[in-house]
Amino acid sequence: MSKFGLFNSNADQARRINASNHGGSTSEESPMNVRLIDRQPAEVAYLRHTGPYGEQISQFWQRQVLPWMIANNLLGRTRYGVSLDDPSVTKPQLCRYDACVEVAQVEMLSGKAMRKVIPGGKFAALAFHGTARDVEIAWDRILRDWLPSSGLQLDARPFLEHYPPTAAFDPATGKFECELCVPVSPL
Repeated sequence: MSKFGLFNSNADQARRINASNHGGSTSEESPMNVRLIDRQPAEVAYLRHTGPYGEQISQFWQRQVLPWMIANNLLGRTRYGVSLDDPSVTKPQLCRYDACVEVAQVEMLSGKAMRKVIPGGKFAALAFHGTARDVEIAWDRILRDWLPSSGLQLDARPFLEHYPPTAAFDPATGKFECELCVPVSPL
């Protein structure tokens, strides 16, 4: 999930993936379906993964986060994936990722969950449907292809994967759906 090191990515990679895999067009002829949205701050509980992004994140959700969510009766809630490091700068084994679930401040939870507020504000959002491998390409594409001509710039808030309660996951194929959210502000 190299969201920051977009200049290290292979420009031809994005055109090789089928557009239906990440919700936006991948051909040079068609624009991406990026929407500007305003997100409200979200109170969340989260478990942290430290290590390489990609397939390990999917395994983390399945092996650690899902059982914790079941034990705390958190299924059916909005979830977020928050990548805190740039793998082109940070060693992969040190990259941090928070798997978050919206909770009320007063809820008591078991396990080693921590709490924080995910900041709200303006985000560029792209619907995604694909695998852990495809998501890196989608992140790079929104940053490399859409952002430079948008009239906007990145700001200091974290990048988000937004998983509404209805977001699908297919364990047979590893395909999942979410909304990729890039924090933006005017130039």
